[in-house]
Order: sequence, then C-alpha cells, then structure tokens
Amino acid sequence: MSTQSRDSTDVDALRSEIAVFLQNAPKPAGLRNYGPTPTAADVEAGRAWHRYLAEHGYACLDWPSEYGGANAAVLLQGVFAEECARIGVPRQLGFTAIELAGPILIRFGSAEQKRRYLEPIRLGDDIWTQLFSEPEAGSDLAAVRTKAVKTQTGWRVNGHKVWSSAANCAKFGLLLARTGENGHRGLSMFIVPMQSRGVTVRPIRQIDGEDKINEVFLEDVELADDALIGEVGQGWAVAMATLGRERLTLGSQAVAMFKLHERMVQAANERGLLNPVLVQTLTRLWTRIWLLRHTWQRAVDGGDLASSAFGALKLMASETARDLGDVATEVLGTDSCIDPEHDALVHAMFVGRAQTILGGTSEIQRNILAERVLGLPK
Repeated sequence: MSTQSRDSTDVDALRSEIAVFLQNAPKPAGLRNYGPTPTAADVEAGRAWHRYLAEHGYACLDWPSEYGGANAAVLLQGVFAEECARIGVPRQLGFTAIELAGPILIRFGSAEQKRRYLEPIRLGDDIWTQLFSEPEAGSDLAAVRTKAVKTQTGWRVNGHKVWSSAANCAKFGLLLARTGENGHRGLSMFIVPMQSRGVTVRPIRQIDGEDKINEVFLEDVELADDALIGEVGQGWAVAMATLGRERLTLGSQAVAMFKLHERMVQAANERGLLNPVLVQTLTRLWTRIWLLRHTWQRAVDGGDLASSAFGALKLMASETARDLGDVATEVLGTDSCIDPEHDALVHAMFVGRAQTILGGTSEIQRNILAERVLGLPK
C-alpha cells in the first residue's frame, strides 16, 4: 500500500487500490471468509493469507509505524474491512491478536512484552484468545470471579472462562482476573500461555457445526511476574480500552448482508414465493442494511472510536442479522434442514440469533445507549 493512499482523502481511489490488490492477491488453498475467528481447520490457510497481507502493508493498519503498522486513519481501516467482505476473504488471521492484544500491549505493555509479542502477532504467527467472560459474568465483567493470587515467583490462577473465541488453537490468552476486592478496582490483566499446565480447553460445538468458541478451565496455573499487563488493579481500564475496536468494521457486515439478501431474493424467486408480503419484508430489510451502511460511513468519517454511533451500529447490525436469518427460514422451508456448510441461507438462519448475544447482548446495548448517551435514569 502506498504512503499516498494512506493519507489520501480520495476514498474512491483508495477503495479501488485496495480492491485491485485483494482481487489479484494469490489465495492459499482452503482460504475462506471465516470472519473474525478461524476454526482449527482455517488456521493454515489463514496464516499464509495474513503473512501475505503483512508483507504488503495491509496488516495491523492502525498500529503505529514503529511497531510495523500503517498508522492508518479509521476510514482506511473501515474501507479495507469492507473490501475484504466484498471479495470474500478474511482481513486478518484472527481478531483478538491484531485488534485487542496488540493495541493493549502497545498502550499498557512493558518494553519486554512489546519486544516479545508484537512482531509474531503482526506476522500472523501467534493466535490469541480473549479470556474475559465467565458463566456468571458475561456482559457484566465487573463480576469476574477468576482469581489470580500473588506468589513468590509470580501469580497462581484459578477460574473458569467461557465463549473464548479460538482458544482451541490459540498460543496466548488475554486474561481478566480478580486480584483484589469485588468491583472494578480489584481486576488485573494477564498474558496466559495456553499450553501452560492447568489450562484445559473444551470446544463448544455450535449449531452451525463450527467450534470457534470454547470453555477454558484454569486450575492452579502458574504465571510469571512479567505476565501482568500494566499495573495491579488496572485490569478494568485495560479491558475498557478494547471497547469500540469490535465496532469499527460493522460496515463490512453490511456488504455480507447485501450478498445474503440477494441470495434470499433469488431463492424466493426460484420457489415462487415472491408474494407482496414477502416482497415488503425483503424491501424493509434492504432499507435497514442501507441505513446500517450509511450510519457506519458517518461514524468512520468522524474518526472517533468512542462515538455513540458505534454502539447504535452494534445494535442495528445484530438485530438486522437476526431478522435476515428469520426470513431465510421462511424462504427455505423444509430445505432449512440441510447442512449449513452448503447453504449460506441455512448458515444465516442458525447464526443470526447469536449476533444479538456475542460482543454484548442487545439488552446491554440498549441500556448503554439509554443511560450513557441519552442520559436516562437507570
């Protein structure tokens, strides 16, 4: 990617450059657009693809140049994600390493942690997982119970995490654990080598047949002193610094939704189902996808990842994906019983409702928007 393109305000030229690069880039055998998280079967092709992106300046776009990034504006990151979705390729090996672990280490990590971990992340050598949510502390991270107790040589960790994406193929984990009293100030952030003694990973088979999410058990896991990121009790601040990063590429979901919508219209037409009621439903969905796309465009144009627009986008994207899945059920009828691997509509039907849970439930998003944006009473 040219330096001129990184700084250019000509979005159309920038988009064209990225699209041509992605279209002409050699695709490793077995590469598919697996989204933010690879399955174990996706890792080899995903790693080769990520290495190619890194070699051509398209990995870690928002990282500072001193760490191998492009120091790119929010707009460039969003356009790149959108074009990857349009062409049907992943934009990186895995979301957690590039978008969470790397920026956290750049901001809070020690010089030694940066030296040790950042370059393997940039090149796609290491997959990371996020060890935040627990069975009784999903959206409410302040209720985390996993404990890290200080020892003479470091820390001893005991606890149970769940919904940890890519934990079954990750080399390291970002662990939020309790080191003090209940509440925000009693939390700290650690790096956990996933091959450590006492770490047990159990994949959770999803309804779509994939196993991207996992349960992780930590039993007397010994961590060295230098596993701590930042200061003791700084875990909540570190965790909150990751918010907003997952929202940046919501515009790219609109591209995938348009493709799914087109496939749905085609399937309905083939089955003779395009009656006035279904046409009205499909038109409303098409309108909502465009609203999502343009709301995202306004948000990235502003360049502020803390903007309330990204919270609204999460809610819009999740519920539109859910409703697309519901309409797919109507269109498919009994064909919805086939293997989701072989039909995008079946896959959409299965995973649509999960979108309203992962990354923060719709109920939590509404509370945040009501209380923090609109100023309504709790």
